[in-house]
Amino acid sequence: MPYWRLSGFYLFYFASLGALLPYWGLYLKSLGYSALQIGELMAVLMATKIVAPNLWGWIADRTGRRMAVVRAGSLLAVLSFSGVFAVQGYWPMAAVMLAFSFFWNAALPQFEANTLSHLGDETHRYSSIRLWGSVGFIGAVAGLGPILDAWGPGVLPPTLLLLFSAIWVASLYAPERQIGGFTEEPDSLGRVLRRPEVIALLGVCFLMQASHGPYYTFYTIYLEEYGHSRSLIGQLWALGVVAEVGVFLIMHRLVTKFGLRQLLLFALGSTALRWWVTGAFPESLPLMALAQCLHAASFGVFHAVAIALFHNYFRGRHHGRGQALYSSLSFGAGGAVGAWYAGLMWESYDPMVTFGVAALLCLVAVGWAFASIRPQFD
Repeated sequence: MPYWRLSGFYLFYFASLGALLPYWGLYLKSLGYSALQIGELMAVLMATKIVAPNLWGWIADRTGRRMAVVRAGSLLAVLSFSGVFAVQGYWPMAAVMLAFSFFWNAALPQFEANTLSHLGDETHRYSSIRLWGSVGFIGAVAGLGPILDAWGPGVLPPTLLLLFSAIWVASLYAPERQIGGFTEEPDSLGRVLRRPEVIALLGVCFLMQASHGPYYTFYTIYLEEYGHSRSLIGQLWALGVVAEVGVFLIMHRLVTKFGLRQLLLFALGSTALRWWVTGAFPESLPLMALAQCLHAASFGVFHAVAIALFHNYFRGRHHGRGQALYSSLSFGAGGAVGAWYAGLMWESYDPMVTFGVAALLCLVAVGWAFASIRPQFD
């Protein structure tokens, strides 16, 4: 298995994510965009994630050339993002962000499918490859902070262009693995989607990501209101990703010992606990640190299990669209709904209530997963 050639793509892809999501709003603010405009431009990244992965997944499944889709999407993302150096004004910037994110969001689900094809029956080894994405995210988010303090937000676009170019170069070196080993034609996609366990998995992933809405939208603001410094809050964010890396290192052992279903239930229950602690005890630094360590379960364990389950449920030619559905329904639709209800409730109710709703969504997901997702692939 080409471990390093696969890992390199994750390293640069999530490094670009670590540079884009925390700091792109800061760059847009430096250009004079209003808070509303910044929110709308950032929402474009999420909106295209609902559509783009499914369209590109359909193309990949029809052609059987996943890495060609990844390489084309990565190159077109570089070319379209370069437009930020030339445009001025809200609508031209929105057009550039729409084009860039449409291609950028195409690459990862198909690369995930390609990685899992390389792994074959050893999908429990996925986390040892994916952990390099977490390393890239930590390096970018931690390294860029001091650079932006020293040089200003203007260094962000060329830095991102360099990272996007590195993604494309890494895709050129990552080999394609054709899907094989199936003795019979898989079910039609419609039949797969009507299976109760698949419906449950899609619903659970949606609820899980929607539960993250208050965290991604208001966590920093919430802790600032209770006297925590921005530096300390940044360290808490980093602690969560470090915990995620730690669980990726041992995930293959956990899957072998406990199985996918048990780990899924554990991740959902732990996330419910995380949101309750975050909402109820924001003034307690030890409890906030504990809650951030639960990121190992709420993202690390959950993501690795979800990737494996989608790989198992969406067989053969449906692999690409399975990973695309995971991306679009969870990070796309779930993320959009999560941000929407968090913003709606934050103004009208106590923040503790908002995090309580997030915890409740996870508990609903626990019940749904327990009832419908069976351990046949463990």
